Amino acid sequence: MCKGLATLPATCLKSAKDIKHKISFLLQKPEPQAADQKQMKEKTAAATGAKRATTAAEVEKWKESFSHMMSSETGRTVFASFLKSEFSEENMDFWVACEDYKKTAPSKLSNRAKQIYQQYVEADAPNEVNLDAATREETRQNVENACPSCFGNAQKMIYTLMEKDSYRRFLHSKMIQNVCQTPTTAVEEKKKTKKNCDCTCENRQVLMGGA
Repeated sequence: MCKGLATLPATCLKSAKDIKHKISFLLQKPEPQAADQKQMKEKTAAATGAKRATTAAEVEKWKESFSHMMSSETGRTVFASFLKSEFSEENMDFWVACEDYKKTAPSKLSNRAKQIYQQYVEADAPNEVNLDAATREETRQNVENACPSCFGNAQKMIYTLMEKDSYRRFLHSKMIQNVCQTPTTAVEEKKKTKKNCDCTCENRQVLMGGA
């Protein structure tokens, strides 16, 4: 019994060393993966930051003129979201439909013209746009002899309506302000990620020291 008691501390000490060795191994093994993940996050953040910086530069162009914004696919997308919030997205939909219509093959002009007219122009259309009676009638007559420019005046009228009305409110909206603030947000998120990473490393070092 005495010999058994004498050997007990050595056995416990060996087990403790084995456990410490395993814990150290488990804590150290993920290091390469963590480093890879950190590097990947930094690359992603850099790419996202560059993209957002470009967007911020575009926004400055949008503010300069309505035409700059409408010539930008991203600008039209953001502005369309604003129009949707004002329940007037049919204006942008109609304008885009007219742009696409101009590229329609001659053999399909007639059918496509009727579809656009019935969708946006005629009275009580599902997505009726705000046209005066004269322009609406002129467009109706043009559709009967469809050509690439038969929606020309109607499209110009809706363009002007968006420029003089919705666009001015858009420039003072929270939506465009949020787009402008995006680069700053990206920097803050990057700093937050770095801070969390530093905290994780410190906690890991504490665990290893305690073991």
